[in-house]
Amino acid sequence: MAGAPRPGGRSAKVRAAVLGAALAELVDAGYHGLTLDGVARRAGVHKTTVYRRWGTRETLLLDAIRERAQTHVPIPDHGSLRADLFDLARAAIANLRTPEVGALVRAAVALAPHDPAVARAGTAFWSERLGVDGTVVERAVARGEITGTDPREVIEAVLGPPYFRVLVTGEAVSDAFLRRVVDRVVDGLPKPGRR
Repeated sequence: MAGAPRPGGRSAKVRAAVLGAALAELVDAGYHGLTLDGVARRAGVHKTTVYRRWGTRETLLLDAIRERAQTHVPIPDHGSLRADLFDLARAAIANLRTPEVGALVRAAVALAPHDPAVARAGTAFWSERLGVDGTVVERAVARGEITGTDPREVIEAVLGPPYFRVLVTGEAVSDAFLRRVVDRVVDGLPKPGRR
């Protein structure tokens, strides 16, 4: 098909450069200092490329965080809900601790109550990402490990405590802490034959 972007072609390279530049610009300039012109300069592309494809900084940052989550927080499949949740939480917290993602999440938390565009982007990201992460819960139900439960609530219960530590209290998030959180959540889920 003529004109269709080729995976791994120039379009993919431009997209990767712009998304990386957006996150780097966020770290250096902050949310309010981030402009599409600045991202274009940093990425080495013409500003019309950025404006045409993304249009707003919220759309650009949403695309950047989606890509980042997809590549840095893969969905594990060990055949065990406990193991999958631990690996998922560990990867999510490692990603959150990076300067790029930390800056983005902190900006979203601070600005969402006052900026509808930021609130919409945050809601869109978390709705999609919690659905993707919920795959590990759906697999556990299909294996008969647990009975029907809301996958989103399970993921929120696992990720909430370590996110709180990283973003609010600054306390350490060790593997031992993540295991305790996962154990508490999994032990409280409904199991087959248990009422």
